[in-house]
Amino acid sequence: MSITHIEHIGIAVSNLEEAITYYEKVLGLSCYAIEEVTDQKVKTAFFKVGETKIELLESTDPEGPIGKFIEKKGQGVHHIAFAVSEVNEALKEAESNGVQLIDKAGRKGAEGLNIGFLHPKSTLGVLTEFCSK
Repeated sequence: MSITHIEHIGIAVSNLEEAITYYEKVLGLSCYAIEEVTDQKVKTAFFKVGETKIELLESTDPEGPIGKFIEKKGQGVHHIAFAVSEVNEALKEAESNGVQLIDKAGRKGAEGLNIGFLHPKSTLGVLTEFCSK
Protein backbone atom coordinates (compact mmCIF):
# COMPACT_ATOMS: atom_id res chain seq x y z
CA MET A 1 0.00 0.00 0.00
CA SER A 2 1.20 3.47 -0.78
CA ILE A 3 -0.22 6.34 1.26
CA THR A 4 0.26 9.57 -0.65
CA HIS A 5 -0.98 12.10 1.91
CA ILE A 6 -3.50 12.81 4.66
CA GLU A 7 -6.72 13.14 2.67
CA HIS A 8 -8.70 14.67 5.52
CA ILE A 9 -9.26 14.82 9.24
CA GLY A 10 -12.87 14.12 10.25
CA ILE A 11 -14.28 16.16 13.13
CA ALA A 12 -17.65 15.33 14.70
CA VAL A 13 -19.75 18.40 15.49
CA SER A 14 -23.18 18.88 17.04
CA ASN A 15 -24.16 21.83 14.87
CA LEU A 16 -22.69 22.16 11.38
CA GLU A 17 -23.69 25.82 10.91
CA GLU A 18 -22.02 26.88 14.17
CA ALA A 19 -18.92 24.87 13.36
CA ILE A 20 -18.67 26.36 9.85
CA THR A 21 -18.92 29.85 11.36
CA TYR A 22 -16.04 29.07 13.73
CA TYR A 23 -13.79 27.68 10.98
CA GLU A 24 -14.54 30.63 8.69
CA LYS A 25 -14.62 33.58 11.12
CA VAL A 26 -12.03 32.50 13.69
CA LEU A 27 -9.64 30.40 11.61
CA GLY A 28 -10.15 32.25 8.32
CA LEU A 29 -10.82 29.12 6.29
CA SER A 30 -13.44 28.88 3.55
CA CYS A 31 -16.04 26.13 3.38
CA TYR A 32 -16.01 24.93 -0.23
CA ALA A 33 -18.61 22.14 -0.07
CA ILE A 34 -21.51 20.89 2.02
CA GLU A 35 -22.88 17.44 1.29
CA GLU A 36 -25.27 14.96 2.87
CA VAL A 37 -24.28 11.29 2.75
CA THR A 38 -27.61 9.66 3.54
CA ASP A 39 -26.41 6.06 3.89
CA GLN A 40 -23.91 7.22 6.54
CA LYS A 41 -26.53 9.43 8.26
CA VAL A 42 -24.26 12.47 8.11
CA LYS A 43 -24.02 15.96 6.68
CA THR A 44 -20.49 17.15 5.90
CA ALA A 45 -18.71 20.44 5.31
CA PHE A 46 -15.23 20.66 3.82
CA PHE A 47 -12.34 23.08 4.24
CA LYS A 48 -8.96 22.89 2.52
CA VAL A 49 -5.72 23.54 4.40
CA GLY A 50 -2.82 23.04 2.01
CA GLU A 51 -3.17 19.56 0.54
CA THR A 52 -5.25 18.32 3.50
CA LYS A 53 -8.96 18.78 4.08
CA ILE A 54 -10.93 19.21 7.27
CA GLU A 55 -14.26 17.37 7.14
CA LEU A 56 -16.87 18.49 9.66
CA LEU A 57 -19.47 15.80 10.34
CA GLU A 58 -22.95 16.46 11.75
CA SER A 59 -25.22 13.51 12.40
CA THR A 60 -28.59 13.46 10.64
CA ASP A 61 -29.76 10.62 12.90
CA PRO A 62 -28.89 10.10 16.59
CA GLU A 63 -28.51 6.37 15.86
CA GLY A 64 -25.97 7.00 13.09
CA PRO A 65 -22.24 6.59 13.68
CA ILE A 66 -21.59 10.30 14.30
CA GLY A 67 -24.64 10.63 16.55
CA LYS A 68 -23.44 7.70 18.65
CA PHE A 69 -19.88 9.06 18.69
CA ILE A 70 -20.99 12.47 19.98
CA GLU A 71 -23.26 10.88 22.58
CA LYS A 72 -20.39 8.74 23.88
CA LYS A 73 -17.37 11.03 23.47
CA GLY A 74 -18.66 14.50 22.63
CA GLN A 75 -17.53 16.69 19.77
CA GLY A 76 -14.00 16.34 18.47
CA VAL A 77 -11.66 14.47 16.20
CA HIS A 78 -13.48 11.44 14.82
CA HIS A 79 -11.04 9.94 12.28
CA ILE A 80 -8.01 10.45 10.10
CA ALA A 81 -8.22 9.59 6.40
CA PHE A 82 -5.29 8.63 4.22
CA ALA A 83 -5.26 8.84 0.43
CA VAL A 84 -4.33 5.54 -1.22
CA SER A 85 -4.25 4.48 -4.85
CA GLU A 86 -6.95 1.81 -4.40
CA VAL A 87 -9.09 1.32 -1.28
CA ASN A 88 -9.84 -2.38 -1.72
CA GLU A 89 -6.15 -3.24 -2.09
CA ALA A 90 -5.26 -1.14 0.97
CA LEU A 91 -7.99 -2.83 3.03
CA LYS A 92 -6.76 -6.30 2.00
CA GLU A 93 -3.18 -5.41 2.85
CA ALA A 94 -4.17 -4.02 6.25
CA GLU A 95 -6.20 -7.15 6.99
CA SER A 96 -3.30 -9.38 5.94
CA ASN A 97 -1.25 -7.54 8.58
CA GLY A 98 -3.75 -8.45 11.30
CA VAL A 99 -5.81 -5.25 11.30
CA GLN A 100 -9.52 -5.61 12.06
CA LEU A 101 -11.62 -4.02 9.32
CA ILE A 102 -14.91 -2.18 9.63
CA ASP A 103 -15.33 -2.35 5.85
CA LYS A 104 -14.30 -5.50 3.98
CA ALA A 105 -14.71 -3.58 0.71
CA GLY A 106 -14.74 0.06 -0.29
CA ARG A 107 -17.99 2.03 -0.38
CA LYS A 108 -19.10 5.43 -1.61
CA GLY A 109 -18.21 8.37 0.61
CA ALA A 110 -18.42 12.15 0.43
CA GLU A 111 -16.95 13.97 -2.57
CA GLY A 112 -17.38 10.83 -4.69
CA LEU A 113 -14.48 9.05 -3.01
CA ASN A 114 -14.28 5.32 -2.45
CA ILE A 115 -13.71 4.77 1.28
CA GLY A 116 -13.03 2.01 3.78
CA PHE A 117 -12.49 2.09 7.55
CA LEU A 118 -10.13 0.21 9.86
CA HIS A 119 -11.33 -0.58 13.37
CA PRO A 120 -9.73 1.57 16.10
CA LYS A 121 -9.19 -1.56 18.24
CA SER A 122 -6.49 -2.48 15.71
CA THR A 123 -5.12 1.00 15.00
CA LEU A 124 -3.95 2.19 18.41
CA GLY A 125 -7.33 3.75 19.17
CA VAL A 126 -7.54 5.92 16.03
CA LEU A 127 -10.42 5.34 13.62
CA THR A 128 -8.58 5.19 10.29
CA GLU A 129 -10.06 5.65 6.82
CA PHE A 130 -8.58 4.89 3.41
CA CYS A 131 -9.79 7.00 0.46
CA SER A 132 -9.27 6.73 -3.29
CA LYS A 133 -10.77 8.36 -6.35
